[in-house]
Amino acid sequence: MPTVPAILGFGAIAIDDIVYVDQPLSAGKGKVLQSARAFGGNVATALAAVVRLGGTAGYIGWLGSAADDAVLRDLVASGVETVFAPRHPDARPVRSRITVGSDGERFIAYDDDAMLGTAPDFPDDILSRATVLIVDSYAIRSLDVVARARDLGLAILGDIEWSSGPATERLIALCDHLILPLGFARTATGCRSPSEMLDALWLPSRSAVVLTDGGRGVYYRGREETGLWRLPPHRVVVVDSTGAGDCFHGAYAHALTRGADTAGRVAFAAAAAALSITGRGGREALPTDDQVTELLASTNAPSAVELKKTHVNTGT
Repeated sequence: MPTVPAILGFGAIAIDDIVYVDQPLSAGKGKVLQSARAFGGNVATALAAVVRLGGTAGYIGWLGSAADDAVLRDLVASGVETVFAPRHPDARPVRSRITVGSDGERFIAYDDDAMLGTAPDFPDDILSRATVLIVDSYAIRSLDVVARARDLGLAILGDIEWSSGPATERLIALCDHLILPLGFARTATGCRSPSEMLDALWLPSRSAVVLTDGGRGVYYRGREETGLWRLPPHRVVVVDSTGAGDCFHGAYAHALTRGADTAGRVAFAAAAAALSITGRGGREALPTDDQVTELLASTNAPSAVELKKTHVNTGT
């Protein structure tokens, strides 16, 4: 049997049809500059980022059973192990149409009527030989597998962007490394300030809570550190922000397997994500470890600053 990679994941895997236009999305319309088709998806791109950084990663969600399946070929070409993934003839990727404005911002229209999650009887023997499991919002379809992985000692890294009610609440509770977009954290907690959100999402079982806010930086709280922290963004030329969050998750997981503390994991992931938006699509500019190290060592690299706790009256 092949060696089980350090980082496993299951969740969204997508084929993206991307259109680049000459105006920001706020303009309402613009001229098409370029069209492209690319492979994406939260977990698939995160795992590709791990491999690009020098780590080992395996996709364990449902894949089509055909040997020439396009998604399968892409994962293999990206260096992601697929031998442990369950197969089903009805499995297909999420299909997305993405419009990218001149400022790098994008709008994603997706069809997720697909077979997501993983096999309910996915073997403990494979899970137990990994270190990290990356899951996204679709993991609500395989909560028992996530729970078993947590019981087996894996770090559960959650990339949660939307809620499906109690199932999502259970998934969030299972994640000891919870990495959310700030907008979803606001919706999930009902809080308005990042410090309130970090506190509301914290549990004694957590190792870290991280809130990503695009070009405005990252907020985090970790078990190793005291206080709440904000890491300002790196200043890079934005070409396309597609997949930046996915790259962040993959880089964070890779740093976790190397023993970095929360501050180190967040700094490494933020630098990787910043480099990823300097190219088109979610995969073109995935960085190497050397590129991330170089950016972190640059004179303009941001330093984390401690957040003051604020209590905002929401009027409720």
